[in-house]
Amino acid sequence: MNTEGLNCQLELEGAAGEVNTRAELTPAPRSPIPAEQLKSAQCVASAAKQRDITTTATKKMSQQAVNGVSHRGKVLTLDNMNPNVRRVEYAVRGPIVQRAMQIEKELKEGVKKPFTEVIKANIGDAHAMGQKPITFLRQVLALCSYPELLEDNKFPEDARKRARRILEACGGHSIGAYSASQGIECIRQDVARYIERRDGGIPSNPDNIYLSTGASDAIVTMLKLLVCGEGRDRTGVMISIPQYPLYSAALADLGAVQISYYLDEDKCWSLDVTELRRALNAARQHCNPRVLCIINPGNPTGQVQSRQCIEDVIRFAKEEHLFLMADEVYQDNVYAEGCKFHSFKKVLFEMGPEYSSTVEMASFHSTSKCYMGECGFRGGYMEVINMDPEVKAQLTKLVSVRLCPPVPGQALLDLVVNPPQPDEPSYTTFIKERTAVLAALAEKARLTEQIFNTVPGITCNPVQGAMYTFPRITLPQKAIDKAKEEGQVPDMFYCMRLLEEEGICLVPGSGFGQKEGTFHFRMTILPPTEKLKVVLQKIREFHLRFTQEFS
Repeated sequence: MNTEGLNCQLELEGAAGEVNTRAELTPAPRSPIPAEQLKSAQCVASAAKQRDITTTATKKMSQQAVNGVSHRGKVLTLDNMNPNVRRVEYAVRGPIVQRAMQIEKELKEGVKKPFTEVIKANIGDAHAMGQKPITFLRQVLALCSYPELLEDNKFPEDARKRARRILEACGGHSIGAYSASQGIECIRQDVARYIERRDGGIPSNPDNIYLSTGASDAIVTMLKLLVCGEGRDRTGVMISIPQYPLYSAALADLGAVQISYYLDEDKCWSLDVTELRRALNAARQHCNPRVLCIINPGNPTGQVQSRQCIEDVIRFAKEEHLFLMADEVYQDNVYAEGCKFHSFKKVLFEMGPEYSSTVEMASFHSTSKCYMGECGFRGGYMEVINMDPEVKAQLTKLVSVRLCPPVPGQALLDLVVNPPQPDEPSYTTFIKERTAVLAALAEKARLTEQIFNTVPGITCNPVQGAMYTFPRITLPQKAIDKAKEEGQVPDMFYCMRLLEEEGICLVPGSGFGQKEGTFHFRMTILPPTEKLKVVLQKIREFHLRFTQEFS
């Protein structure tokens, strides 16, 4: 019999509570511990450790009978779930947004705060921020949703004509029916004509158009097609830093390798091919780079790529045999003087057959941004260029698994790519509303840059396009140290304090990626102008107060 083990067990059962209490309430003795006490304590610790191991194993292996039915605990746990899902992070709706929602509930319950509302400037949700829907879009959607209204002469004839055409293309003349998996054919035809007009007559084939649940759905679908291999042969995907977290989240979910290339903040977040090459060469040591993702206009950085930059990127993709993914959902959101949106497809084809017949590419657009802001309808499309026909067949198979994109979203997309024409009754109102939305965004972009750059410790590049600003913030060392004490990255600590003190919800720059030692936050410019001025003033006052507190 093991008497030493038995003695340890007896000491544990008789004196464990006393030993534990002493450890918690009395300081460690300054004089050396006598050998007998040391041996006794070691016995106690050894036995306690053994009991913990035994208890854990017993919990995992035992079957408990409940009402005569035996079970082994949960089938799905954090330990045995898909590890890729655990690695997914999406900062735009992360911990700070969850806390903002808690605060909103507290305010409704009467809890006193230094503010009366939470202003969610964390996400590009135009209508949630007060932007009014475009009349023509909603009229046609109303007619499609409730066709009896087609007999109502209060609706303009061009709206009713659009609605009839869409309904005739739907099963049972109802937007409640499934559509073809690739999308309703006449809408894909309208998308192709829209692309041709946008790109100065360069042909677009409706068979290369895939309608989608917003642009995000199409982006993830393309990444699924592209990711393969194991170990050093695993697909690497180049994404910009700062980036939109959809990309890093999708890559984590798919088990792909993220290859980060950095935008140049000192040059208005410009893209440099030298940096692309550096990132590519470094990545080839541990993966197989196959994909280059570009967001233009940029999110979260708001830059608009020049035509020369786009040409350089296309040449780089051809030289390095990379598949191009062009995220162009903010293509109507260009504000800065001298900036212009150039589609990757247009530039590709204008560079000649050497490029237009070889470079493989997918481009993406959405109804959620631009002047529409119709995020909730989840409408979007992608166009594929130079895709292998056999791969294209696999893409069509893959999208068929989810049956079809939301048909109301498809209907909305059709109105975006086929808006009222000058000879139609809705044209004047449509142009007036569209122009007003884009002009207001341009003014708010200018205002945001101007005010932030008056605050010591905040540096803001021009918001050339999109819907966000991504200013750099200088944080005192004491604030950085305090953040580390609390287990937070410094810009998360900053943004959480801003939320608690001012009720303003922003996203820390760490959620998008940033150069080591720099700190930022992303803020949408979507709030109404007067509310935006209040937000900017509150951030100014908070930053000065925060800086003084930790100086």
